Amino acid sequence: MRQDIPLGRVAGIRVGANWTVAIILMLIAWLLGESVLPAAAPHKPAALYWTVAVIAAALFLASLFAHELSHALVARRNGITVRAITLWMIGGITELEGQPPDAGADLRIAVVGPVTSVAAGGLFVGVAAVVGQFGGTAVVTAAATWLGLMNGMLAVFNMLPGAPLDGGRVLRSLLWRHYRDRGRAENAAARAGQYLGAGMVGIGIAGFLFWNVLDGLWLIMVGWFLSSAAGQEKQAAAAASALEGVRVADVMMTDPQVARGWSTVQDFVDGVAAWSRQDAFPVLSFDGTLTGLVLTGMLGSIPPGDRARLRIDQVALDVPPQYRAAPSDPAGPLLGRRPLGGEVAAIVMTEGRVVGMVAVSDLRQAVRRRRLATTPA
Repeated sequence: MRQDIPLGRVAGIRVGANWTVAIILMLIAWLLGESVLPAAAPHKPAALYWTVAVIAAALFLASLFAHELSHALVARRNGITVRAITLWMIGGITELEGQPPDAGADLRIAVVGPVTSVAAGGLFVGVAAVVGQFGGTAVVTAAATWLGLMNGMLAVFNMLPGAPLDGGRVLRSLLWRHYRDRGRAENAAARAGQYLGAGMVGIGIAGFLFWNVLDGLWLIMVGWFLSSAAGQEKQAAAAASALEGVRVADVMMTDPQVARGWSTVQDFVDGVAAWSRQDAFPVLSFDGTLTGLVLTGMLGSIPPGDRARLRIDQVALDVPPQYRAAPSDPAGPLLGRRPLGGEVAAIVMTEGRVVGMVAVSDLRQAVRRRRLATTPA
C-alpha cells in the first residue's frame, strides 16, 4: 500500500496514510455532522455538529492507528522487523519484514489488534458515560458512543476467519499448530479469505439490487478487496512453499559487477553500466565496504551535464541491514520483502565482502524451476 501522506515515525516505525484516508474522513464527518449527531441531540447549532464530527473522525483514525501499532509492537517483540504502518480507506496495513517464528507468535500478533479495538471502544463508551453523568453536552456523548460502537464493530469484523483479516491470521496460527505446516495453514486461511470476500460481494450485490444501494456498494468494495488480497496471499504462500529448503546461495548471482563509489557517474556508465547485463550494482568504498546500490534506471535519469561531476556514492541508494543476507540464509523470506529499488531482494555478504546479489527475477526464476521440478509428468 503506497504512503501518499507521510505522518512521521512512532516508536521508530515509519507511519503514513494512503490518499483514500481523506475519503473515509470526509464520509465519517459527513455522516456524523448531518445524520448521527443531529438525530441524537436535535436543535443544536450546525457549527457544533460539524466541529464534533471532524474531531470524532480524527479520533476514529487514531483508533485505527492504535490497532495497527499494537500489531507492530507485538511483532517487534517477537523478533520481526516492522517496515511501516499505512492507514487507508478501510483500515490499516502493518508491513512486516519476515514471518512469525512460530504459531504462538503468529497468534499473539494477530489477536492484539482486535483486543486493542475492543479496549478503545470501551474507553469511548466510558467517556460517553462520564460526560452524560456530569451533564456534558449530548453531542459529545453521542459522538463518543458512536466511536465506541464503531471500534467494537471493527474488532468483530477483523475477527472474521479469513486472510488478510486478523481472524484469518488467528485461523492460520491455529491450523499451523494443528498441522505443524505453516504453508498448508497459510493456504487454508487464504482460501477462507477468498470465500469470505466472494460471499460479501454476493451479499453486496443483493443489497444493491433490493435494499440499500450505498450499503451494497460498500460490501461489494470490501468483499472485492478481501478476495483480491487473499488471492495474493495464496500466491505468495505457494511461492514460499516452492522455495522451502532453498538457500540464498542457490538463487544468487555470484560475484556481481560492482560500482566504485569514488567513480563519476559518467565513468561508470561508459566503463560498466552501458554494456553490462546487470541492472543493479552494489556500490563499494575504497576498502571494499558495501555503501549502497545503483540501478541503471537511476543513472539514466541523471542529466548528461551532471554525470561528469557527480560521484556514484552521491546518487546511490542506502542498503538497510535487512537487505543484507548470508549465502546460508533461507531464500523463502526474501519473497515477502519489498525489493530495494524495485529490483533487488538482497545483497549477499560473507565476512563483510559482497559475494552475490539476489534480484527479484532470480527469485521468480527459482520458483518456476522448483514448480517445474515437482510437477508430475
